[in-house]
Amino acid sequence: MTSAALVKTEYEAIIGLETHCQLSTNTKIFSSSSTAFGGDPNTNIDPVCMGLPGVLPVLNEKVLEYAVKAGLALNCQIAKYSKFDRKQYFYPDLPKNYQISQYDLPIAEHGWLEIELVDADGNPVRKRIGITRLHMEEDAGKLVHAGSDRLSGSTYSLVDYNRAGVPLVEIVSEPDLRSGQEAAEYAQELRRIVRYLGVSDGNMQEGSLRCDVNISVRPIGQKEFGTKVEIKNMNSFNAIQRAIEYEIERQIAAVEAGERIIQETRLWEEGSQRTISMRVKEGSSDYRYFPEPDLAPIEVSDEQLEEWRSQLPERPAQKRHHYENELGLTAYDARVLTEERSVAEYFEAVIAAGANPKAAANWITQDVAAYLNKNKLNITEIALTPTNLADVITRIENGKISNAIAKEKLPELLDGRSPEELFKGKELITDPSVLESIIDEVMAANPKELEKFRNGNTNLKGFFVGQVLKKTNKLAEPKLTNQLVEKKLNG
Repeated sequence: MTSAALVKTEYEAIIGLETHCQLSTNTKIFSSSSTAFGGDPNTNIDPVCMGLPGVLPVLNEKVLEYAVKAGLALNCQIAKYSKFDRKQYFYPDLPKNYQISQYDLPIAEHGWLEIELVDADGNPVRKRIGITRLHMEEDAGKLVHAGSDRLSGSTYSLVDYNRAGVPLVEIVSEPDLRSGQEAAEYAQELRRIVRYLGVSDGNMQEGSLRCDVNISVRPIGQKEFGTKVEIKNMNSFNAIQRAIEYEIERQIAAVEAGERIIQETRLWEEGSQRTISMRVKEGSSDYRYFPEPDLAPIEVSDEQLEEWRSQLPERPAQKRHHYENELGLTAYDARVLTEERSVAEYFEAVIAAGANPKAAANWITQDVAAYLNKNKLNITEIALTPTNLADVITRIENGKISNAIAKEKLPELLDGRSPEELFKGKELITDPSVLESIIDEVMAANPKELEKFRNGNTNLKGFFVGQVLKKTNKLAEPKLTNQLVEKKLNG
């Protein structure tokens, strides 16, 4: 056997995501029924979403606004002219037997978003992922299969049309992703963006954000793509990553065994941690698209486009760059602070009130975050104002109070009590002569420990510092106390 024959082929994955994002409008895309989640089955319905004879759809203007804003935030080109199409869809959860969607003239195309991963050294690694298109469409209803989580094995099925007609945007990425980690981060960044905009709550558990993965493998260096497989039924970012990692290994093993990869749709089984075949993948010809005759084409004027553009907030990636490059925060801190828009705005209000950015980041990402997680609260629900937190941080920086005392009083600060009230009489002792007198008293009260220290047990320095802090109710300024104790012990 030649040495060339022993060289193991290395493969790379080619991954793209199709993400359905439910828009946070009060009513459906073409009718006035509520989009509220969790209602009794078949209560949020009307003749339009049920496809009854003689009814006509009317586009919800808010859906168009949200779709355009999402497209702008994803750096897309917004179409001056677009239209709706009928996508033939013969399935019990869509009573019209067609879905109103967009096919060849979507509302937005040719965009990108930036993902940011953190390497082993804590440095940010950034990559731009292309967005092929973003288009509007209506959601289908929901089938509930009794006795199984899918049609196979169930004894009967029930249908709930509450979700039929709920507005969606479908966002299709370019095949620029190469790993499960990158794909999970792309989905999370997409969720951050739509939540920052306020156009969607991005709740995966409620189906507000649903991702389908298209994945193929090819030998490194090969230009042609392998056969694409779609994976559905992933309800978390972690599941997206695990499903992709499994499917990469499955496809590589199949290729190396000489088996043919077929274009199909597979499901992710959470219990068994594997993908299973669902159906052979349909092509666009199977849907028999044609222009929707009941809806006029859409034209977005330059004036309207610029008005919506002016309403966009700063996006998460922009904030991360600002925090890392201008405020000197680590990539990790910047990522945590920008996960939610409300947290980023709270942080910015704290530093606007005069706090040191790094100290503010530490308080928010550690102590405040721990309280929020424990009590399942949003940062907008706490009584600790940004101004009061900045006051606390400034007092610590100026040596007026210790970090330990501030942390001890944090529960009361979070309940809304002011720093002036809490720290009155709690100012640190910074007068060297006062501290030296207290240190002398401590040394006189502990002659055995003093003798042990001077006989070589230098670890007892911490004991003396602790005794001084105890005697002063933790009001001795820590750094100065350490210096003076060391000076006295070695004197």
